[in-house]
Amino acid sequence: MDLRKLKKLIDLVQDSGIAELEITEGEEKVRIARGGVLSITPPGTAVAPAGAAPAGASTPSAPAAPETGPEGHVVKSPMVGTFYRAPSPEAKPFVDVGSTVKEGETICVLEAMKLMNEIEADASGVIKAILVENGQPVEYGQALFIIG
Repeated sequence: MDLRKLKKLIDLVQDSGIAELEITEGEEKVRIARGGVLSITPPGTAVAPAGAAPAGASTPSAPAAPETGPEGHVVKSPMVGTFYRAPSPEAKPFVDVGSTVKEGETICVLEAMKLMNEIEADASGVIKAILVENGQPVEYGQALFIIG
């Protein structure tokens, strides 16, 4: 299923009052439930009840809230992918801690399914913290930057 279509479906669930949305497209099935659950079922795989973890999978614990850290606007990942601070390995990073950014300015790239997606600042200010290491995988909704 197209990544842009998944993003639109996630936004639809977040913006509406519905608790869960399940879409079947051909043999692919996607279920999105409020609370950040995204389930993509490959063809030929049994669907587990909502909230059940697949066999052999550990249940992820809730991320610990930082005890002390910079306060400000948190820029979150709009998708699952690999985080890159620069457009290419030999290029300088888009931003560093202390950089001033304007809303709409590119601050990083997320690679998802071999596509490079430029992520823009959704607020203006100064980069207070970069919360992800270059080349690390990120989850949907994971905090990437703090802008103060």
